[in-house]
Amino acid sequence: MKLITVNTKTSIKKSEKGFTLIELLVVIGILAILMGIVLIAINPAAQFAQANNTSRTNSVSQILNAIGQFEADNHGNLPAGMTVGMAATAIKSGNAGNAGDICAAIMPAYIASLPADPAIDNGSGKGAPITSCATYNTGFTVAVDNNGRVTVTAPNPEAVRGVTPQISVQR
Repeated sequence: MKLITVNTKTSIKKSEKGFTLIELLVVIGILAILMGIVLIAINPAAQFAQANNTSRTNSVSQILNAIGQFEADNHGNLPAGMTVGMAATAIKSGNAGNAGDICAAIMPAYIASLPADPAIDNGSGKGAPITSCATYNTGFTVAVDNNGRVTVTAPNPEAVRGVTPQISVQR
């Protein structure tokens, strides 16, 4: 007995090649859902806010370190105008001897340039470092408590995921 094999596959017509409209819509829908999940997870606005707050934290530490180095080199004396019990004062240009006008005391000997808050435009752009003590505004504040501890604070931190951090360093 001889077996005869028959090919049961039918040939595909040219008009039947490709994807159906339903298949394409399902794939596009799945991709849209995945992209939405990724955007929510990444959240670019929160990333920028967190980056700005990290910059503020670094800046207050730099300013406080410069004041601390000045104090160490000057036998425990703070820059002119800064006294024990001093309330929070903006670090910006002003009259000679103003507690917040510490630029000439700490720059360039203790810090190459004063950092500025990322939201403040100094004429050179937002957050641009301050290299001249003529006219400047860092956006930060400095205070000295009754025990002589110096505190540098960033006044306008940005909320990240609904939480607004307190950015300040004290020594």
